[in-house]
Amino acid sequence: MQQSDIVFLRSLAVETTIGFFEWERHVKQTVVIDMEFPVDCARAASSDSVVDTVDYKSIAKRTIGFVSEAQYHLVETLAHKLAMTLIDEFGIEWIRMSLNKPGAIRGSRDVGVTIERRKA
Repeated sequence: MQQSDIVFLRSLAVETTIGFFEWERHVKQTVVIDMEFPVDCARAASSDSVVDTVDYKSIAKRTIGFVSEAQYHLVETLAHKLAMTLIDEFGIEWIRMSLNKPGAIRGSRDVGVTIERRKA
């Protein structure tokens, strides 16, 4: 049965080393992350226990730790590696994530990627 309930985390801003230009390798930049993952809200609502849902505070803390230590050239790489790490560590079935770099393109609010990854 496909789960249609979703927990989301939006606009999580984290500073990291990201980019392929030489100057980008020496300056922390902010990336903004949105993510969604499946959850059985009925089960969680019935038990009123965090063990029956996705612990989004733990996911947020892990995301901040992972991203702040990362040193990738591409947002594509950072998004993929983060998604797979969260799937593996938290046992979630899938994750949909948008990761963007505000101000990366002159005249644009932000640029980034949206990916969806599933448990192997």
